[in-house]
Amino acid sequence: MKTQELIMVAGGAGFIFVMTCIGSSMVFFFRKRTSPLAQTIFLGFAAGIMVAAAAFGLLVPAIEESEAAGVSGWIPAVGGFALGVLFLFAIDRLIPHLHLSSNTLEGIPTQMKRSSLLVSAVTIHNIPEGMAVGLAFVLAAQHGGDAAQYTAALALAAGIGIQNLPEGAAVALPLRQEGLSASRSFFLGCASGAVEPLSALMMVALSGIIAPYMPWLLAFAAGAMMYVVVEELIPEAHLGDHSNVGTLSVMGGFLLMMALDVALG
Repeated sequence: MKTQELIMVAGGAGFIFVMTCIGSSMVFFFRKRTSPLAQTIFLGFAAGIMVAAAAFGLLVPAIEESEAAGVSGWIPAVGGFALGVLFLFAIDRLIPHLHLSSNTLEGIPTQMKRSSLLVSAVTIHNIPEGMAVGLAFVLAAQHGGDAAQYTAALALAAGIGIQNLPEGAAVALPLRQEGLSASRSFFLGCASGAVEPLSALMMVALSGIIAPYMPWLLAFAAGAMMYVVVEELIPEAHLGDHSNVGTLSVMGGFLLMMALDVALG
């Protein structure tokens, strides 16, 4: 990649991390106990953005890239998507973690603290988000620096960054509720998002190797993101007495990401 292209990648990767930290900073402004309604809105909004990002930012380009190479578009789209789902399913069963709405440990047995397990859960699903951003910029570079491709990559980074804002709050505020200090809750909330820029930059570093497999990898990231949405975000956004609010939040997040993709892509 050229220097200007690397700067854009660094900017996109940095943006998604900074937005997580900004969301985590909410622990300094809100009371210790979080509102279930706010949690529902945060998670639903994030879910909607991830669904639209997976569809418009990853699956559609995967199909288009495959067809441009003379391969049936559905083959890498279905195959890569399935592999992404299986990958997250395996990670979900192996890495110890705890979801916000549950006291049941998932993954292999561990003596980790509850706060660490909560952060672990979010860190797991941040991996495919970072991959998605990195792959979008790699795809743009493969198209000879086409301005439209880079705009689409920036739109994807913007959408994921926007959903990281409520996601950071959804991580840090419950940690504060668990009894951690505001500073430690903020730090752990930021740390949960650190894997995103690392994953994005790893895709860029491997761009020379992964180039022939881009349709599969784009679909892979989409499948992994959709697993997170269906397994975690949407169920948690529909707990309690605010299911309608959760549904509207999902729709709102979807519309925002779709608008970003169409307007900037």
